[in-house]
Amino acid sequence: MKKKYLVIIYSIAIFVFVVLYLSLNKNNVYTTQENIGKKISVIQLDYFDKPGEFNIQEISNFNFTLLNFWASWCGPCRKEHKYLVELSSNSNLKIIGVNFKDDKKNAMEFLKEMGNPFFILTKDPEGKKSVNFGIYGIPETILINKDLKILKKYVGPLSTKDVREIQRIVKK
Repeated sequence: MKKKYLVIIYSIAIFVFVVLYLSLNKNNVYTTQENIGKKISVIQLDYFDKPGEFNIQEISNFNFTLLNFWASWCGPCRKEHKYLVELSSNSNLKIIGVNFKDDKKNAMEFLKEMGNPFFILTKDPEGKKSVNFGIYGIPETILINKDLKILKKYVGPLSTKDVREIQRIVKK
């Protein structure tokens, strides 16, 4: 009977060891960079400040669009906001804000305090529609051309370097 338990314990130990060993060789880093170069499909986003839905197909009316996912409760969003304000002065670029899992009142206060760089403001109160864009945290920003092709994706707050790169791309 004792020998039977030892065989079971050794079998379980070997199984756990094999599973752990095999998992060491897997790359579990989630990245959405594979979306670069792909076209955005039809995705509906609710307008933030009025009834109705913004259809992502409307982006084809703009030369370049910066789709920015943000929230008032997000510290890094506050850090990058000055760069969005700077980019909003570029006539070749329209910025669409997607307010992510946020309280409307807090979001409005954020924009009143920091400035509103968004040409169009939408919302994703549950965070479910943002997943379709490959968003898994905020802030994230996607640069899209008029053909709805994703040119660049910025994970985390925009930096001075990112702003210069965006300006260089949209100048063409």
